[in-house]
Amino acid sequence: MHANPSSADGGQNWSSRFGFIMASVGFAVGLGNIWKFPYITGENGGGAFVLVYLLCAFGIGVPILMAEVFIGRRGGGAASTDMRRVAEESGVSPRWSAVGGMTVWTALLINVVYAVVAGWVLRYLFLAATGQFEALDTGERSAAYFGDMLKDPTGMFFWTGLVLGICGFIIAAGIQKGIERAVTVLMPTLFVLLLIMVGYSAVTGAFAEGVRFLFMPDFSKIDANVVLVAIGQAFFSVSVAMAGMMSYGAYLPKDISIGRSAMLIVSADTLVALLAGLAIFPLVFQHGLDPSGGAGLIFETLPVAFAQMPGGRIFSALFFMLLSVAAITSMVGLLEPVLHWAEENLKVKRRPASVILCAGLFCCSLASIYSYNQLQGLHPVAWLPGFETRNINDILSFLTDQLMLPLGGLLIAIFAGWFASRAVSQDELGLPDGAYSLWRFLIRYPVPVAIALVLVLGIGG
Repeated sequence: MHANPSSADGGQNWSSRFGFIMASVGFAVGLGNIWKFPYITGENGGGAFVLVYLLCAFGIGVPILMAEVFIGRRGGGAASTDMRRVAEESGVSPRWSAVGGMTVWTALLINVVYAVVAGWVLRYLFLAATGQFEALDTGERSAAYFGDMLKDPTGMFFWTGLVLGICGFIIAAGIQKGIERAVTVLMPTLFVLLLIMVGYSAVTGAFAEGVRFLFMPDFSKIDANVVLVAIGQAFFSVSVAMAGMMSYGAYLPKDISIGRSAMLIVSADTLVALLAGLAIFPLVFQHGLDPSGGAGLIFETLPVAFAQMPGGRIFSALFFMLLSVAAITSMVGLLEPVLHWAEENLKVKRRPASVILCAGLFCCSLASIYSYNQLQGLHPVAWLPGFETRNINDILSFLTDQLMLPLGGLLIAIFAGWFASRAVSQDELGLPDGAYSLWRFLIRYPVPVAIALVLVLGIGG
């Protein structure tokens, strides 16, 4: 039986399956779950889309999630090391480590932009908790406040730095004392807050309309495009190809089932998204707001709704606390693989590495912050077709969302299905023969084809 190198090297492991599940769900559940999934569900056939999404989530999301975790646990190191060790054990080229390295870079680049948006969430939590939402009682006032915030780089410096400081404090403490201790409190808190918000929406919002929007099947809307939307959402929602699940897998004890854990993670991730829809959209419809508002829905239109609701001050604070938990646990999952890589390859200790990483990210995030104001009109690669009007944030989003994430996921699926030896994957997954054969079929055929479609359409778009 293969020994986990992270343990052999004096590393840390999760103390329980619950800790691993909570950390993984926290990583998967981000700000996009809170508004994007419910919104695209409503726009793409409601309950019919949910059925298609579930097929994609469990048929595509679970197999690739299992692949990434098994590579991480088998390799027992940082993502690039994991890929190299599994490749060497399988008798194939160690150059597959480059794929692991790319996923670490993906996590780093995502955090440059995500840290700034997470800072907005903390700022709005402060506004809600101090009763300042009551002044944002019209769409004009709320939109003006959001616009002024984007024009104020100094304010964004503070809140971005605060987010990175919180995340740095968590990861510096290690796996069990830092990440596991945090997520075993934060994620149950998130679920409780969601349930409270759903109850609040049921009482004060247009709950029946919200339920119809999310769950009433409209099979006439199901076409090839809707299926592609479901595939893309299923892939991005499970947070693979960002190195996080490989790093989390590296700390996973051998006696914990990867298959059952992956099923639980995807189930919990989907449940959070659906509960978020039940919490948000009854309020949206009650106040005649635009359900397709995206980031604007969260930061411009919902504050107006909360300002006009009974108990709005309390529930707006609860809502943005929920968003803050989702943002922080996702950022922790993105920071850990970068820190893991630095510990392993640069031989730096965890605490100083955490400080250096978060300070470096803060400096990089200045480019993202200034892209909302002073550098908004800067188009660094305008000479490239399709990039004439893209600023720094737009370029980073294209690189990560349309290129690096699907490319990384595609290569991980190909590696796990075609290059990692059957003996290695079967031993690590520990599945019965029938279940293993199903996983191997899915990871070799449907999963790469589906992710390739996401990649081609993303680049084309």
